[in-house]
Amino acid sequence: MGALHAAARRAEGGRTPPPQGAPRDSLPPPTGTGRSERPWPRQRSRLGVPSACRAPRLPARGRDGTERERERGRGRGRDGRTDARSRAPPPGRACAAHPAPARAPPCCSANMPAVDKLLLEEALQDSPQTRSLLSVFEEDAGTLTEYTNQLLQAMQRVYGAQNEMCLATQQLSKQLLAYEKQHFALGKGDEEVISTLHYFSKVVDELNILHSELAKQLADTMVLPIIQFREKDLTEVSTLKDLFGLASNEHDVSMAKYSRLPKRKENEKLKAEVAKEVANARRKQHLSSLQYYCALNALQYRKRVAMMEPMLGYTRGQINFFKKGAEMFSKRMDSFLSSVSDMVQSIQGELDAEAEKMRISQQDLIAVNESVYTPDSDVISPAINRNLIQKAGYLNLRNKTGLVTTTWDRLYFFTQGGNLMCQPRGAVAGGLIQDLDNCSVMAVDCEDRRYCFQITTPTGKVGITLQAESKKEYEEWICAINNISRQIYLTDNPEAAAIKLNQTALQAVTPITSLGKKHEVQHPSQTVKNMENDEVIPSGSAGIQDSTQLIAPGTPIQFDIVLPAMEFLDQNRGGRRANPFGESEDSSKDEEEDSLLQQMFVVRFLGSMAVQSDETCEVIYEAMRQVLAARAIHNIFRMTESHLMVTSKNLRLIDSQTQVTRASFELTTVTQFAAHQENRRLIGFVIHLSDTLGEESMSAYVFESNTEGEKDPEALAQLMKSVPLTNDGKFMLLHDLSEEDGTMHEGGEESEA
Repeated sequence: MGALHAAARRAEGGRTPPPQGAPRDSLPPPTGTGRSERPWPRQRSRLGVPSACRAPRLPARGRDGTERERERGRGRGRDGRTDARSRAPPPGRACAAHPAPARAPPCCSANMPAVDKLLLEEALQDSPQTRSLLSVFEEDAGTLTEYTNQLLQAMQRVYGAQNEMCLATQQLSKQLLAYEKQHFALGKGDEEVISTLHYFSKVVDELNILHSELAKQLADTMVLPIIQFREKDLTEVSTLKDLFGLASNEHDVSMAKYSRLPKRKENEKLKAEVAKEVANARRKQHLSSLQYYCALNALQYRKRVAMMEPMLGYTRGQINFFKKGAEMFSKRMDSFLSSVSDMVQSIQGELDAEAEKMRISQQDLIAVNESVYTPDSDVISPAINRNLIQKAGYLNLRNKTGLVTTTWDRLYFFTQGGNLMCQPRGAVAGGLIQDLDNCSVMAVDCEDRRYCFQITTPTGKVGITLQAESKKEYEEWICAINNISRQIYLTDNPEAAAIKLNQTALQAVTPITSLGKKHEVQHPSQTVKNMENDEVIPSGSAGIQDSTQLIAPGTPIQFDIVLPAMEFLDQNRGGRRANPFGESEDSSKDEEEDSLLQQMFVVRFLGSMAVQSDETCEVIYEAMRQVLAARAIHNIFRMTESHLMVTSKNLRLIDSQTQVTRASFELTTVTQFAAHQENRRLIGFVIHLSDTLGEESMSAYVFESNTEGEKDPEALAQLMKSVPLTNDGKFMLLHDLSEEDGTMHEGGEESEA
């Protein structure tokens, strides 16, 4: 490079040739290694110009006029410019010695379309969409690097191979035309560049017969800018790419280390160190990505300048060095060069403005709160949005690789309608992982990892197990999947429906007084419902009760099935040994076979609580409201799945896996049974028990049926209403039922059911 500047200073200071025998200034070789090479011999002619740099004598090839002019010029001085000017044709006319110059492209202007840019705001999120767009910019930079190297080789051939000047300029012309055929991933706005390069290609072809010694001026105006572009801009992009890759890998390693933090034996010091390591890695990745994105965005401007600036210097050098070229090209060429110069300056101005804008934006993005980099920064009271109907972010997916081995892969998940999609890094689009309609989600303990939750299919099959990054993400994912599973997204206003659903649960923090909502007491056998306005019209005397009269304030809620005291007394009554496997005796099997009704439903136990009244179904609705509210407030998502066996004698809850009877209730103790008015999947019943001391207790049990479409246990309530009662209020079981005419035989049997 020092030799280039020295050559430029000698060219500015005077035209005195260097002393005889002095080494000639050299340029970097075409390979860009930085070592000086001499592609020409050292011997010089009498005028101080290398003999290899002299323009070869071209044959006439039909241009006799040009050859004669050349012969005449040998006797009119060193360059023969006097005769050439005196014999120049009038403006607007061309001859064999003075061909007409190429026309300037009509689309050459200072204003060019905007270039594609990477959004700096998306650098921190580092989503697969941003990575895919980044790969497009990287592909464009790689193509530009390859093309720049080829263009530089062509220009250095023009500079180095003086004895092959005609062939070198032809190669340059072809290479300029090849820019249009390059498959740039970001080719927006290159029409101006293509048209300009086309015109330059024509100029090179016309100047092919007039090329001579241009080594010094070509070194400063043509080869040097493209070398600076390659060494400064393209090398910077390549270096930033490597730094970005290292920072990204370091962030992935730190995130994997953070995800492996134990949940049971939590070490605050270790957690703080790992969190700090994650924050530093994330900050480093953010900074490197911002610098990398800015360099790629700036490259889109520099690409246009770097393609035209060397040719601008090349063409001006030709005109300035050869006065004959100034006569060959009219003022239209000067206007074209001015237009190209204005266009380059305009692009340079846009680059400077964009660089300043990106610098300010980069400073604003870096000057953020440290909580942005630190995962799970607010563990105590994170701001959780429970009204989400769509969610996106990184989660750890549990994959089973063997009989006892598993792996956790960090993937990008997002919801689309009722589907859970997954998009690995580098993929163009996401793929379906799980259909969330009618699915259930619950928190699980998995491999001593924090923030794990599991999605279960509507059929009860375990779906996938995921791990969130923080407590906020963990709870928002569960709430979002729970909202989507209820198909809220299909409503006209999904956001309002989600807000209403969660507000209904949160309103149960305090008991609803009679001023807010009043319940009308009704007798089970004397109530008439108006289906149009949902008002309860009692046929007899009725009173008004509020929630405090139905359920005492502060009543504890049980989220697991616990057998009441009477059940243990019934199992051990008479000195009989209880079967530990939950299997009943043959007599009980015979009784079940003789039962009029025997159906099984898949349900999930939500909770139970003591109630103060069983005279109306409103106590079930109030129990449902408080149970769901308590689950939402305390973040309890785990549910016990059971089989609800309904017979004409009792209700039994059977474990779905071990087939052990977890609870059994006689139908005589079931005083109320109802399904939720809005969500038909929610069902509940009230059990009225009396212990040996004569004390009575009432409890409400709330369940969620597995699917909304199957026959839910609401049919039991209809059956209880349709079966006639005896004088003492017991159900009458029917042994004989006519299948032809639907009439009943006489001779019923009383049952304690």
